[in-house]
Amino acid sequence: MKLQLFGHPFSSYTQKALIALYENAVDFDFRLIEPQEEANCREFAALAPMGKFPVLLDRGRTIIESTGIIEYLAIHHPGPVALIPADPDAALDARIFDRVFDNYIMDAMQPLVNNMLRPTEHRDPHIATYVHRALDRAYAWLDTHMAGREWAAGDSFGLADCAAAPSLFYADWAYEIPASHVHLKAYRARLLARPSFARAVDGGRPYHHYFPLGAPTRD
Repeated sequence: MKLQLFGHPFSSYTQKALIALYENAVDFDFRLIEPQEEANCREFAALAPMGKFPVLLDRGRTIIESTGIIEYLAIHHPGPVALIPADPDAALDARIFDRVFDNYIMDAMQPLVNNMLRPTEHRDPHIATYVHRALDRAYAWLDTHMAGREWAAGDSFGLADCAAAPSLFYADWAYEIPASHVHLKAYRARLLARPSFARAVDGGRPYHHYFPLGAPTRD
């Protein structure tokens, strides 16, 4: 039986897992989680008690969390693109920057989205100040980090870049990376040009109207 990936194509963390699958041309079935896909939703609910996607199902084994899925694929479904470096120190760098992009970019931006999903009268007028401050700090650090680099950790595309791609994609929509951060903006452009991420982005295009802050047309 083929791998089964449960998720949504507009979800950043689903896209992160999709990038890894696409990079090594892993054969899988995508199980869309949308209200009309009742069978998928029932199976997903049984696999993921916390209700968070993506979830990977492989021969009866359930793997949760996008980073865990990529680690699992590297072990059980390896391909020509080594997303986890063999060298332990290089692998540590990849894992560190995987967390950097998830925690300091994607998760830091998420309160802006969550705030807009609330009824107008319950929105917090101060959220943007704190989120923008956190992202300004992260953007500045990452711009310096990316100076002279092609990829976030090591010399080749890997785990950290799988995390960076959707994180920077959506964060830039919510709070645009300043033009002065030329290295970070160039890195985001390289990620968008990567065929695996371009494919994931294309899969999410029909759902741009879901973005509560308004999806820009530039991407």
